Amino acid sequence: MSKVRNISHVVSEFILLGFPCRWEIEIFLFSIFFITYILTLLGNMAIVCAVRWDRQLRTPMYVLLANFSFLEICYVNSDVPNMLANFFSQTKTISFARCLLQLYFFFSLGTTECLFLSIMAYDRFLAICHPLHYPTIMTSKFCSRLVIFCWVYGFLWFLIPVILVTQLPFCGPNVIDDFLCDLGPLLALASACVPVPGTVLICGTMSSLLIFATFFYITGSYTLVLRVVMQVPSVAGRKKAFSTCSSHLAVVFLFYSSVMMTYVSPGSGQAEGMQKFTTLFYSVFTPFFNPIIYSLRNKEMKDALKKYIEIQ
Repeated sequence: MSKVRNISHVVSEFILLGFPCRWEIEIFLFSIFFITYILTLLGNMAIVCAVRWDRQLRTPMYVLLANFSFLEICYVNSDVPNMLANFFSQTKTISFARCLLQLYFFFSLGTTECLFLSIMAYDRFLAICHPLHYPTIMTSKFCSRLVIFCWVYGFLWFLIPVILVTQLPFCGPNVIDDFLCDLGPLLALASACVPVPGTVLICGTMSSLLIFATFFYITGSYTLVLRVVMQVPSVAGRKKAFSTCSSHLAVVFLFYSSVMMTYVSPGSGQAEGMQKFTTLFYSVFTPFFNPIIYSLRNKEMKDALKKYIEIQ
């Protein structure tokens, strides 16, 4: 036990390889990621401001959407700025403490996103399947409690895995073939020193439990919603319900399809480079697509954004 404690502090920093390639390609990638990052911030900030300033959007659905957009702003800021800075770094190093801090915030925000997607599915389920009870159940007070629950529980869920990672014996290898401190590569580095099956099992179980529980809840909710929508006699009513649900389902598909490939079995030895690109997709590009999906598929949001742009 003392031996493990002694070697656990050998590594004081990690090297994030990022996207090693020729300088010209690195400049091209930097430009793409930087533009995507700025557009992501602008798109999500526009939704937050539109909901804040338009009284017609002060409903639970849009309050949840505004919180979700704010979450996406936090999410991209947990990894993209460091990734962009690494393109111009000679050493590409990140300290042990900063690495674990990034791991905690990245996973906590990802957990919060899963919870918000579930709550948004619950909101649509109530609104469409139980419209008469919706105003009495989904009150402003109850909606606020749901928002607080998502944020608090999201930051509590991954405390145990992160604490376990801090106790792992990083004895020498410190090169991470990724653009952030991700769980899989860190477990792989620790496993190169001593076997850590217990930590891998706990991290994998908690990741799988969160991902599958929220995913099945969301798909179950929307299955019930679509069954009700198919019975709506009005074509206009059906179209509006389909429009709202399809935008939500598009975001769910984009997020969960890549997350499941990455975190259901962390440290299991995926194809080299595969995890890097799946992580890139859901952590950089999904937050970029979300404002586009929600604004293009929603008339009220488009009208609010037009008003906001005209005011500016």
